[in-house]
Amino acid sequence: MKKIHVGFLLSYDYEKLKKSIPPVYQDADAIFIAKDHKNRTWAGETFTIDDSFFKWLKAFDVDNKIELYEDDFYDSNLIAIENDNRERHMLSLKMGVGNWLIQIDSDEYVLDFGKFVKDLRKYDKYLDSPEKHKIQISMYSVNLYKYVDDGILFVKSPTKAVVATNFPNYKVARVTRERIIYTQNILLHESIARDEAELVFKLDNWGHNIEVQNKEAFLEKWRTTNKHNYKEREDFFYIEPEKWKYLEFCEGQTIGEIRENMDINAIIPSKFYIAKKNFGQWFKFLFK
Repeated sequence: MKKIHVGFLLSYDYEKLKKSIPPVYQDADAIFIAKDHKNRTWAGETFTIDDSFFKWLKAFDVDNKIELYEDDFYDSNLIAIENDNRERHMLSLKMGVGNWLIQIDSDEYVLDFGKFVKDLRKYDKYLDSPEKHKIQISMYSVNLYKYVDDGILFVKSPTKAVVATNFPNYKVARVTRERIIYTQNILLHESIARDEAELVFKLDNWGHNIEVQNKEAFLEKWRTTNKHNYKEREDFFYIEPEKWKYLEFCEGQTIGEIRENMDINAIIPSKFYIAKKNFGQWFKFLFK
């Protein structure tokens, strides 16, 4: 118990796992990959997986840390976000309550997982009787919007990314709505930064598929936003547009290049800001 267990969901964008698993591999005690036994999305669409992915996974897993967990993750009586919650809950139970339950999405790339693990270890006491002391641990997500000539457009202000918990009573995706402990850790989220066909499939099959208010208007803005006009536009989020107010540009066409060229220190919230957020969360849940 009290181990670092990391879970991933294998779906239509499984190839991205080749970029999201390596950053966490060394510092994870075990990695679990959840896959629907009939290769179905949360909306019930099917996808195919090239055998080369499983060959890569076997070759990469030199320390035998990775377990493929296949189960029935699609319930036709549930909407996509409910299937999302259900799969994450089943995955975390497989990972084992009493350990740190970390879920990283396939299109999320943690910049310094070793540092995040050190931050988690400060709160190991919450792994004793976790059902009595439920918490969530948050990183900050730099949301990548669109690949353009010579680089990437990304959302200027990072957003919270709740990725870990001691007790998996998920309410919306990874969010349990329990007390949040914020940390100064960053992940790059490829989110909607993919080709148009992949993006359309994602919008129809992910947990937020019925929440996108005007898909065609959103897609048209995404199609026509580029390196030359992004400063003239605002409100880019797919559900409540104002949540992604402004974009910035960074050179680089790969995650490695983006990581090297992006001024991460200018993005990470200050220690004072983090302390204020954590005090607010502590006080909010003090009498609950």
